[in-house]
Amino acid sequence: MDFRTACEETKTGICLLQDGNQEPFKVRLHLARDILMIQEQDVICVSGEPFYSGERTVTIRRQTIGGFGLSIKGGAEHNIPVVISKISKEQRAELSGLLFIGDAILQINGINVRKCRHEEVVQVLRNAGEEVTLTVSFLKRAPAFLKLPLNEDCACAPSDQSSGTSSPLCDSGLHLNYHPNNTDTLSCSSWPTSPGLRWEKRWCDLRLIPLLHSRFSQYVPGTDLSRQNAFQVIAVDGVCSGIIQCLSAEDCIDWLQAIATNISNLTKHNDSDLLDRRKHCFIVQSESGEDLYFSVELDCDLAQWERAFQTATFLEVERIQCKTYACVLESHLMGLTIDFSTGFICFDAATKAVLWRYKFSQLKGSSDDGKSKIKFLFQNPDTKQIEAKELEFSNLFAVLHCIHSFFAAKVACLDPLFLGSQATASATASSTTTSKAKYMT
Repeated sequence: MDFRTACEETKTGICLLQDGNQEPFKVRLHLARDILMIQEQDVICVSGEPFYSGERTVTIRRQTIGGFGLSIKGGAEHNIPVVISKISKEQRAELSGLLFIGDAILQINGINVRKCRHEEVVQVLRNAGEEVTLTVSFLKRAPAFLKLPLNEDCACAPSDQSSGTSSPLCDSGLHLNYHPNNTDTLSCSSWPTSPGLRWEKRWCDLRLIPLLHSRFSQYVPGTDLSRQNAFQVIAVDGVCSGIIQCLSAEDCIDWLQAIATNISNLTKHNDSDLLDRRKHCFIVQSESGEDLYFSVELDCDLAQWERAFQTATFLEVERIQCKTYACVLESHLMGLTIDFSTGFICFDAATKAVLWRYKFSQLKGSSDDGKSKIKFLFQNPDTKQIEAKELEFSNLFAVLHCIHSFFAAKVACLDPLFLGSQATASATASSTTTSKAKYMT
């Protein structure tokens, strides 16, 4: 559903996201005035203080009508566990807050089935007895080819699956005792629950992309190949959305137009401090915070200056390799090293003990208070959860410039067109300033 005004775009919708070499999975995009939020579904505990689910254990009993009331998809033949794909209408109320569409079945009565094929899991469940204890964990990035519904309203119809084979990409219904002439009613009291714990499926932030000075592209980096109905958004600090795959060409155009409108509005607002109306102007902001205002006569001159600054940034980062800044964490003096090869390293200034380290690719968002504090949002490579790290600096402006420069150089070193241009770079590129420029054309 879209909510639009004349000056900005606000939009929410479902797309696919391809992150690295993973299979595409469903995400929700929410476009606000100054940020693009990418969200994934997760299951969190809502009994008391909310926390993420991890693994849950639920005991269910086979019913006279409807059996277990579940359908499953997937399996080791697709390099994923078996997941719950549907929950019957009759069992949905009883299982509310306990099991969810998208839950991966990890154990059945203590038997590890994480790496079992689809048919093997079906057979274990058929022979599991009247009462089954399942250990499950919500599969946040379920591959799109499973075609799982996003909510619990998609119910499975009872069917007799006590014989025959099952398919890992089709719903295998576990209604093993169902018979159309059986008129017994469900016994709700026969469904044990997890005492004291209730769970909810919610959309949780996966990645936040600030739109000011960001850019988007449909092209594969370093080529003239355009992705079909897909694009990525890259923030000024190098944080990338990943490849966003829309469901149709019209949907893709709609998203690109909405994002472009908001980027344009933010840029115009941010450039309101330019001194005059000349067409080809730019400001260079130095580490000290001083603004240096320049203008040129032609578009080609402006493009040449832009390339020169990009090249100078790359060469300077390549030369120094790392930069360390003093910072404060909870009243303790720390150091933050930005290293071109390894990423971010935070350490105790007195003992030199490393507190944490992350690669550039793990930075999924950042924000600052405009005075001294920066909040980094890193993604844990094991849990895939976002971890917030807040540090305080005496020279916030210098740290932000350094981070932007290192990210710009990191992106440039992966672009074959940029690297190929180094042989013919102009002498202007030898400048070693690491500045951030704003351009008005």
